[in-house]
Amino acid sequence: MLAVAAGSDQLRTAIRSLEEAFLIGLEGVTEVWLVRHADCYRDLTTTEDPPLSALGRQQASRLAERVRRVRHTAVYSSPYRRAMETANAITADVRPDKRLVEMELEIRQDGTVDFIEDGEAVITRMRAVIDEIAAQHAGHRVVVISHGAAIIAYLAHVLQLEPGQLRALPYYTSVSVVRILGDRRAVSTFGDVAHLE
Repeated sequence: MLAVAAGSDQLRTAIRSLEEAFLIGLEGVTEVWLVRHADCYRDLTTTEDPPLSALGRQQASRLAERVRRVRHTAVYSSPYRRAMETANAITADVRPDKRLVEMELEIRQDGTVDFIEDGEAVITRMRAVIDEIAAQHAGHRVVVISHGAAIIAYLAHVLQLEPGQLRALPYYTSVSVVRILGDRRAVSTFGDVAHLE
């Protein structure tokens, strides 16, 4: 039971106002599906731009089934092999963009990761490419295949967090949805992997 003093008309108006603030149900909203590439590490034989693993190919196939059920106007991808193979599972008409690459990192001798590229630099390039994609496909849904750290940096920016504050890593082929209208941005879904279940 909602504890409100207002009547049902006021409650409906309040809920609609909240939905509009988060770009739900508005005309002209562009929906960008930010997708992390499928797994390429399970059967790793090379560290130089590895292909998808057998598991990754299954994940990409399931993602493709999900994407084909919804209307989308384009698929963009990082040019790295793991991202392009994920995107090619959806369509042969993939638009590569080098700004969608992973945050530059280094693997230390002990197996830990050291991020070399500044978080603000990642946000700047991700924001630029996603803004261009949204402007080109205004009012439509677009799929963008990228990489875990780059996606997290961009989502932290949209959520108005400092780089490094969003302590999460999207799983392979997870879908995070950003709604865009003009200069407004709203994250509506984070790391959805329902297609893998």
